[in-house]
Amino acid sequence: MATDSASCTHSRRTVLEIMATAFAAMTPSLAQAQSQQTIRLNVPFSPGTGPDLLARILSEELRQRWNQPVIVENKPGASGNIGTDAAARAVPDGHTLLVTVNTFVMNASIYRSIPYDPEKSFAPIVEIATGVLALVVHPSINVNTFPELIALARSKPGEINYASPGRGTPQHLAMELLKLTAKINLTHIPYPGSAGAVKDLAGGHVSAMFLPIHTALPLAEAGQIRILAVGSQARAPQATHVPTLAELGVTDFDVDLWYGVLAPVDTPKAIVDRYNAVFNEILAQPGVRAVLDKQGLIAQGGAPDRLAELIARDRLRWAKVVKDAQITSE
Repeated sequence: MATDSASCTHSRRTVLEIMATAFAAMTPSLAQAQSQQTIRLNVPFSPGTGPDLLARILSEELRQRWNQPVIVENKPGASGNIGTDAAARAVPDGHTLLVTVNTFVMNASIYRSIPYDPEKSFAPIVEIATGVLALVVHPSINVNTFPELIALARSKPGEINYASPGRGTPQHLAMELLKLTAKINLTHIPYPGSAGAVKDLAGGHVSAMFLPIHTALPLAEAGQIRILAVGSQARAPQATHVPTLAELGVTDFDVDLWYGVLAPVDTPKAIVDRYNAVFNEILAQPGVRAVLDKQGLIAQGGAPDRLAELIARDRLRWAKVVKDAQITSE
C-alpha cells in the first residue's frame, strides 16, 4: 500500500510538472496576443472637449509605453450618459476605459433615470486633472468686482441672466451653488454647448457665466469680459492675480472641473493597479504637465481610492444643490 501511495504521489507530481511546463510554454504567446489587443479610451463627449483632449494625450503616451494599439472613441449624447453607459457595459478585461469629467456624477442627481451608477458601475483608476472655473461678467452691466455683482443682483432679483453650456453641466451647477450660497437670484439661459454661450456672453447678450480659465483669459485681455473670481480653493496658476471666491467671503466653495479614468466594475485589481501606475507615470512627465497647463488644466494623479472618494463626496454635494435649486433635466 505504501508503494502504491508513493507511486500515486509521483504520478500526480509528474502530471502537475507537465501542466506547468506546458503553461509556461504558452504564457509568452498569450502575453503577445494580449499586447496586440486594442485598448479603447471611451470619451462620452465630442472631439475637442476636455475629456477628449486628455484621452488623446493618454492614448499616445500609453501606446508608446506598452507598444499596444490604443484608440479614442467619442460617444457623445445625453450629457454623456450614452457613452458612459457603453463603457459600463464593456467587458471588464482592461481593454475599455472611460475618460470623463465630473458631469457623470452630477447626472445621477439631475436625470430621473440613468442606466449606470457612478459609484457601483465603475472601478476608479485615477484622477487625471482639474480645471479652474472663473466667474465672469460682460462689461455692459458695469460690475468690476464680485461684491458689486452681488449688490446689483440683490437690487434687481431675476433681471441679470447667466449662460451655461446646458442644464446639468458643471458651469450650470456652479452658478446655482453660488446663487444658493450668496442668496441671489439670476436667470439661467442654457445653450446647447459652449460655443454659442461664449459667443453671446462676449457679445453682451447674456451678462454672466462660469468659464474655464483658459477660455476666460483671452476674452478678458481683449476687453470682452471681466473676470471677477475663480471658483477653486486656490488661485489659478494661469491667473494668480484673480482672487478666489473663498477669499471674497464665499466659504466652502469649490467648483473645479475634475477629470478621471475609470474601468467597468469587476475589472481585476491587478489591471486597475497597472493602469494607475502608468497613468501616474505619464502625469508626472514635465512635458505632459506643460501641455495640460496650456489648456488651463492641472495634472493630478494619485491612488484609485482618491478618485473613489471624490466621486462619493461630489455625488452627495451636487445632489443637495440639485434638490435645493430644484434643477431638472428639462
